[in-house]
Amino acid sequence: MSENTIIIDAHTHLSSTRYIPDDFFRGIARNTQVSLRKNGVERDLDLLTNMVKSQHNDHEGQALLAEMKKANIEKSVLLLPDFTYCMQSELTIAEMYDEHFTLLKKHSTQFSVFAGVDPRWGADGVSLFEKGVTDYGFAGLKLYPPCGYSPSDPSLFPYYEICRQYSLPVLLHTGPTSPEMSFEFSAPELIDSAARNFQDVNFILAHGGVFNRDTVVDLCVFRPNVYLDLGGFTTINHPDGWQHALTELFRMGVNHKIIFGTDWPVARAPGGQKQLMSKFDKTLEAIPEKEKIYILSDNIKRITPRLLGGEAL
Repeated sequence: MSENTIIIDAHTHLSSTRYIPDDFFRGIARNTQVSLRKNGVERDLDLLTNMVKSQHNDHEGQALLAEMKKANIEKSVLLLPDFTYCMQSELTIAEMYDEHFTLLKKHSTQFSVFAGVDPRWGADGVSLFEKGVTDYGFAGLKLYPPCGYSPSDPSLFPYYEICRQYSLPVLLHTGPTSPEMSFEFSAPELIDSAARNFQDVNFILAHGGVFNRDTVVDLCVFRPNVYLDLGGFTTINHPDGWQHALTELFRMGVNHKIIFGTDWPVARAPGGQKQLMSKFDKTLEAIPEKEKIYILSDNIKRITPRLLGGEAL
């Protein structure tokens, strides 16, 4: 890609223990423990959990900003899922909204925010999300169904009505997650009912280019308002590697529905974001230039009017 190509990373998180619960980290550590044990190495679970947590102290996004600059990434979307209904967190979800707003005011040209609320918080949750939209200038809704709810549950319809009113997309987690959480509601096809009921709201299937690819592609083909993102693409399990898997995906006729995202810091790569982008660029070599631009920036810009809107409200 040329140096003038606009790159928007539409799937990032603040790498911070302030927003990610201890139990989430503990689940990651449990998988690490099992992998080490397979090779005859024993490690204490608490030690591993603390090691994972120690890598997430970028509370104000300075490390992410530095990586973006090196990799020529113009803007990153900070995703704020609400784990607080099912996991003990350092902050309430309302406090997390406030802190993300403070960060957005400081770096409105580099960051946008998609924020979520667990629908089981009821009317208070709806009010909080609307405040995030109207007062804080958040640009989309982020849902995490593995917390224990279907993305088509009617309790989410008031949120989708707000998204319809303000032309905001909905980005929802699909596929595996921390083993401390349920996979029951992470299947991508669970969005189908909501997508049909809210045809003027755009839904982005996070990790859709990584997990359940065939189902996700079918949804993108047959539902005009369903998109997929590439978050976590370096973790694709393919015999010929993730680059080959992405090359296959880009030949499936849905490049107008694919949104670039790295899943920083979960998919933090050796050599940083600059080296990652260099490797990703090779997967785009065989597709037309206009489709590269679709993936890297235009698709997310088209469905997120607030993304490049300048100063936060």
